[in-house]
Amino acid sequence: MAESYLTIKNKSEGLYKEKGSKFLSFAIPVSNIEEIKEILKDYRKEFYDARHVCYAYMLGADRDEFRANDDGEPSGTAGRPILGQINSRNLTNVLVIVVRYFGGILLGTGGLIVAYKQAAADALDLAEIEERKVECMHKVYFDYPQMNDVMRILKEENASVKDTQYTNGCTVYFEVCKANDARLVKRMTDLRLVKLD
Repeated sequence: MAESYLTIKNKSEGLYKEKGSKFLSFAIPVSNIEEIKEILKDYRKEFYDARHVCYAYMLGADRDEFRANDDGEPSGTAGRPILGQINSRNLTNVLVIVVRYFGGILLGTGGLIVAYKQAAADALDLAEIEERKVECMHKVYFDYPQMNDVMRILKEENASVKDTQYTNGCTVYFEVCKANDARLVKRMTDLRLVKLD
């Protein structure tokens, strides 16, 4: 599994024009399918008068969850070229939407492929790309006497504490980069009376 991945920092927009047709493109950082569905719903509502709202997305550090959608364009002429632009940059956790306003002149399959590819490329070229480390999320339970040992390990392994709860015992939710995960898990499980999820 990958220890880091490339994604875009912020939303960016692009534009491609061909024979009167306008292709508005949007590259959007995303993290899950539910978020993508909401964004697509909003874009379809906003661009209700457009002929097509085509898209492609890639999710996961291993880039193993993806989809391309032609939204009524001839099969393979819209979603696939958009996905190709995401792939050519090795990006993930990104959604690219291309909205087409028809200009009255048919572009043919070759013309459509070029138009959707160029529109997607324009939005992605304007996006700021960043590398992110894959984080592993855990929670650890322990009694108060183990507090110093647990916190020392979290600090030494550069884990970031997300939440703490103190009741009869202690619960700490934390993230650690994938590179340090196995070592941290081993150190925690070696501690007596400490339970790690």
